[in-house]
Amino acid sequence: MAEPVPGSGPVLAIETSCDDTCAAVVDGDRILSNVISSQRAHERFGGVVPEVASRRHIELIGPVVETALDEAGVDLDRISSVAVTSGPGLIGALLVGVSTAKALADARRLPFVPTDHLEGHVAANFLEPDPLEPPFLCLVASGGHTLLAGVRSRDGFEVLGETLDDAAGEAIDKGARMLGLGFPGGPALQRLAEEGSPDAFDFPVAMSRDPGLDFSFSGTKTALAYTCRDLGEGGVERNRADLAASYQAAIVGQLVAKLDRALRSGEWPAVALGGGVAANGPLREAVSRLCEERGLDLKLVPLELCTDNAAMIAAASQSSRPLAWPDYLGFDPLASPWRS
Repeated sequence: MAEPVPGSGPVLAIETSCDDTCAAVVDGDRILSNVISSQRAHERFGGVVPEVASRRHIELIGPVVETALDEAGVDLDRISSVAVTSGPGLIGALLVGVSTAKALADARRLPFVPTDHLEGHVAANFLEPDPLEPPFLCLVASGGHTLLAGVRSRDGFEVLGETLDDAAGEAIDKGARMLGLGFPGGPALQRLAEEGSPDAFDFPVAMSRDPGLDFSFSGTKTALAYTCRDLGEGGVERNRADLAASYQAAIVGQLVAKLDRALRSGEWPAVALGGGVAANGPLREAVSRLCEERGLDLKLVPLELCTDNAAMIAAASQSSRPLAWPDYLGFDPLASPWRS
């Protein structure tokens, strides 16, 4: 059997870093399929339970991969390589994806491409429609990560600033839980915020005056907790919409302030967003206004490419180093926090 050459055909990619079981088939910049199965089992816990997530991935990964291949109209004989998220993420969840990818690659002696999750969020901007070519500045904001990435080539990026504590998505989810909105909190918080005033409560826009490009959301989250305590249960109920709108505005305000500062400190012709928080309507609107004022191009990926997905992993894998068979059979995922 002739071994496929990486890049000579469609890539099968798998993403299981948290609670979404994902598989995709991508050929160059074209997405042939992108299947995402979100786990609803975590809603009653108010957050992702790692053991529950990994067990559910085991149940879902086979059908999800099969569906991705069927929707793409290809079989494993046409796949040129198998890519998978190798970190960062929940170790049990990562193990399911990596083990599945190794088994699929081993069966056909295909190249195996371990891929960084955050590089995937950046690489989502390389996909159709309207692929964005470097250089550009990318704001990645999700439940586990918040960073500003300077992207000068498809081969990687420079971290210009990152969160010092909570990620933006984590702060949003915890704020939503304080307001009784359940998990995941982002969409519910945005819907409730539409009924309130962003000026009703003065939550701190942390780090906005700091000369650096790092983020911090723990203070904003603490301010919401103290405000809810002072208002009491009845006061929170009466002011839930205003609390949601003001809290969301503080988080979006910090993200945009740091993005604006990064644009002033470098020559970037374009801006892109990545991560689940990039689906937030007010954030997309604020960044759109900022880019319009500065005359910059803006890439807003489709909403299905903002949240965790495997198409972005396939895109990132095209500039990652593939491992040949059988070298990858002993490969283990990385659970430690990612750093550049």
